[in-house]
Amino acid sequence: MNTVTRAHLAETIYTQVGLSRNESADLLEMVLGRMGQALESGESIKISGFGTFSVRQKGKRVGRNPKTGVEVPILPRRVLVFRPSQLLKAQVNHMAMPEDGLDE
Repeated sequence: MNTVTRAHLAETIYTQVGLSRNESADLLEMVLGRMGQALESGESIKISGFGTFSVRQKGKRVGRNPKTGVEVPILPRRVLVFRPSQLLKAQVNHMAMPEDGLDE
């Protein structure tokens, strides 16, 4: 299975948009940096036809070490959540999207 990397994305921008390689890499870094800043500040990011990235707060809870069975406190934390759009789900499953389908 292939993995899409920053270099691959920058190369795609270069070939399809027509910016120089350096401009393509800078544009990609700028977009990813802005997305990171938005998520860090608690904003959600919605990319139409792709999905929504958001940050969720998880509270303190007690977990168990699966090997020993000893209870371990799990501290409160923020987690990144991705919710794919219906279009992306349909594309991944090689299904046609209904005409009246709404993007999440």
